[in-house]
Amino acid sequence: MQNNSEIVSEIVTPELLEQAVDYASHEKMIKDLFKEGRTTNEDNRENMLNYTKMYLQRVSRWDKRGKLNIELIDKLKSFPRKMIWLVLNEGWCGDSAQTIPFINKMAEVSKNIDLKIILRDQNLELMDQFLTNGARSIPKLIALDANSLEILGTWGPRPKEAYEMHIAQRSDPDIPNKQAVENLHLWYARDKGESIQQEFLELLEEWA
Repeated sequence: MQNNSEIVSEIVTPELLEQAVDYASHEKMIKDLFKEGRTTNEDNRENMLNYTKMYLQRVSRWDKRGKLNIELIDKLKSFPRKMIWLVLNEGWCGDSAQTIPFINKMAEVSKNIDLKIILRDQNLELMDQFLTNGARSIPKLIALDANSLEILGTWGPRPKEAYEMHIAQRSDPDIPNKQAVENLHLWYARDKGESIQQEFLELLEEWA
């Protein structure tokens, strides 16, 4: 019987990675589709287009204003292992808009980290190997050794503090789901990317 790592190693192939795109190309695709009234998974209902619009606004804000802390920058510049960070995403995901700009900034700092992005709904076989409590939650980052494609670890769909807060609020009957989502994005606005940076400082130690 195959174990999970064997199954994943058969799915994460050089051919799959060739289909992945860099951050700039991914964001351009989302923008171009939105101009046509389309989303990345062709769920083109009005609410999904509104989510895409918010995604693009949030990404633009963090691209401009997001800052990495000095400790993380130093760690990334000296990071010794060549890696691929393969991220599963869709262009309407609120958590992705708040986190992937910081992941991209990290990859830009290190000469040994190559960020590649693929669409979740076009790669469900891979996504289903990395479920979060049974859900296809994104973003999901899969850290790969660049040479062997060994899976070193994962991150996602959101920083631990945000994840636990949101789960608690969603299960609270006194907090409407809409309010829980608004509270999550307020958390991201106040956090300014600090939590994800602290988590990646620890992950880089594990992945070196």
